[in-house]
Amino acid sequence: MKKIHFSILLVLGLLVGTQSFAQYKIDKGTKLINLGIGVGGYASVGGIAFGASADFGVAPNITVGGQVAYRSFNYGYLGYNDKINYLYFAARGSYHFNELLNLSTDKADLYAGIGLGYESVTYSSSFGSGFNTFGSGIYLPIHLGGRYFFSEKVGAFGELGTGIAPLMLGITFGL
Repeated sequence: MKKIHFSILLVLGLLVGTQSFAQYKIDKGTKLINLGIGVGGYASVGGIAFGASADFGVAPNITVGGQVAYRSFNYGYLGYNDKINYLYFAARGSYHFNELLNLSTDKADLYAGIGLGYESVTYSSSFGSGFNTFGSGIYLPIHLGGRYFFSEKVGAFGELGTGIAPLMLGITFGL
């Protein structure tokens, strides 16, 4: 619960702390790449997730793109050593709120969106390995995020969502 509160405060901080420059513009031809680490887990999922996403401007304030992420963790009990691997792929679209909210900064980008994803879950244990059909499947992930650019082409991002981790944090590149 503390992680969720911190995440909400992070997004609100980006909203409040971005009132001093010209507006960051998302338009046709904009290209953004994110590399990040997933923090937190759903239910009993542990480990750290690693992911990458790309957003491509197709119209003013609208991007489409994709995401890939991986998470692996070991757990053991009573002498057993089990390992679970998650591989996640998604296509996604985002709306960027800078113009709608009339943000006066060229350093921040606030966005939200939805996607279509597939998560593959595999496991191995003391008894063998296999494919866990219970956890694999198609998902409709949602995301709410923000970027802050330190320079014209490099910045940081934070994204709350329902993909492989509840919070992704990392570095973003404008191409």
